[in-house]
Amino acid sequence: MEGFKKFLLQGNLVQLAVAVVIGTVFANLITAFTEGFITPLIGIFGGIPTFGDLYFEVNGSRFMYGSFIDALISFLITAAVLYFVIVLPLGKLMERFVKAEEATTRACPYCRVDIDKKASRCSHCTSEVVPETV
Repeated sequence: MEGFKKFLLQGNLVQLAVAVVIGTVFANLITAFTEGFITPLIGIFGGIPTFGDLYFEVNGSRFMYGSFIDALISFLITAAVLYFVIVLPLGKLMERFVKAEEATTRACPYCRVDIDKKASRCSHCTSEVVPETV
């Protein structure tokens, strides 16, 4: 039981749970925005006041294509917001960190073991090397 308790209280699991809850609430918010603002705007231009209620029937079966289009628009808005607000800025930030992190080692020209850039002798094969200066 102690191991299970430790597993449940791990930081990664708690962060994942919080992310799922926030993601669900965010998706509900986007869905409400789409159904409340976007599809009525489309309905104004298309002449259809309740876009989400559109359907067609085949042999008495009702196919609700309007609600599918609402869900599709919600998905596209959610994906766009996530990409432009989270993924793209985070990618740029990570790119800056990678560029800022300069390598402190280099390969020995004789034995190919990593040595410090400022080293004048390889610690593995003891060959003399020219120190790199930046």
